[in-house]
Amino acid sequence: MSETLDEAGLLAAELLARRWLPRKHPRVRRALVDADLWQALQDRLTQVGLRLVDNIHADHISVALVRPAESAVFGEAGMNANNNLDLPRDAISLLVVLWALIVLPKRERQSARAAGDEGQQQDEMFQTEKPMPTAAEVSPVVSYRALLADFGNQLGKKMRMDGNLRRLEAHGFIVRRGDDIAEGPLLDLLLDYDALAPRILDGALGDVLSRASARDESAAQEEPAEADAEAPSETDEGDA
Repeated sequence: MSETLDEAGLLAAELLARRWLPRKHPRVRRALVDADLWQALQDRLTQVGLRLVDNIHADHISVALVRPAESAVFGEAGMNANNNLDLPRDAISLLVVLWALIVLPKRERQSARAAGDEGQQQDEMFQTEKPMPTAAEVSPVVSYRALLADFGNQLGKKMRMDGNLRRLEAHGFIVRRGDDIAEGPLLDLLLDYDALAPRILDGALGDVLSRASARDESAAQEEPAEADAEAPSETDEGDA
């Protein structure tokens, strides 16, 4: 038992130092299959007012304050703030937009892939349990240019949006790869999907996202059609 507690303490210390760890990390992988180690890790974190944050749709795990500790740590002012990371309101709005553009379709793809695998397993003689598709496999990326065109006026235009993107990247919500904005380690961990998804899908932002998605799909369909129109036909080549 002491060995388990030592391993739990080391994993807790690494989580505190690094803020998040990938699920493929050797100690995290061991904790995910060792119920005693997982419980010991949770107990260690609870002793200092923290809780483990994890879900099967994310590729990382992290830590956050337990509810009773929030008021003691942040005080009434912090509890009444719209966030405790000192992000400005337009940065919070940008975070919600990016969450909707990345996490919502990612969850849909993961569910569809998992359902397809389940159907395939029914036809197999020896069924094997397949894991949820990782975020890296199915998570979409957002074009910076498209984001600026669609939401720039509402989110402070280019200079302000660039500054807020840097803030979100520093906090681990997103990753920038040139013109692409991808899911960061904390995007699908620290935002409550069950609370946020219905508000977005049933609200005004849901209509905006639907129009943007329809536009992207239309553009993707037009590209192959244009390529076919430019290609010479067999009749043309024969006449030549």
